[in-house]
Amino acid sequence: MVETPTFEIEDQFDGLVAGVDEAGRGPWAGPVVAGAVILDRANTPEGLRDSKTLTEKRRRELAAALWQSARIGVGVASVEEIDSMNILRASLLAMARAVANLPVLPAIAIVDGNIKPKLRCPAYTVVKGDLKSMSIAAASIIAKTTRDRMMRELARDYPNYCWHANKGYAAPAHREALLRFGVTPHHRRSFSPIHNMLYEESSKPLLSTTR
Repeated sequence: MVETPTFEIEDQFDGLVAGVDEAGRGPWAGPVVAGAVILDRANTPEGLRDSKTLTEKRRRELAAALWQSARIGVGVASVEEIDSMNILRASLLAMARAVANLPVLPAIAIVDGNIKPKLRCPAYTVVKGDLKSMSIAAASIIAKTTRDRMMRELARDYPNYCWHANKGYAAPAHREALLRFGVTPHHRRSFSPIHNMLYEESSKPLLSTTR
């Protein structure tokens, strides 16, 4: 049975509370994206849950409703940043950018996970927060739908990798395209499968053109 998030965690704090979550830590390609959401308690969409438990259609419906009713900030960390600082630090950076992009600074940010990003407001971490907190669940939906849209846009320029469907994760079609067409500028070169592929390619002996 899917756990239903509540406002129990938010009710522990005074003032505006923002939920913060990220999407895209695991894929081989594309950025990591974070959402920060301050919900309007009087106008909260029904059915908010961890984005991973929702269909893509339902995520999009809820995201559209959230953009109409909530205060939202989005933060992105690029592939270059992921490769230069590692995926954890890049995820925390995306979270900090999402909070900074909110139209108002919250009194506190409740963050999914167990590590606090560096924010201009206090932060409180919640392990599996997207299952427990309405605000974090909303942030997970914003982060996921925003990143999915970005990957669909990238797929137009790189159709062979099927990012419109796999969103950069290690799906069979993505693996096969890497073997056939190689690594793109949007692949995370610090991730082992991509790094190993590049190393193997660079280690191949050059064919001699002399007879």
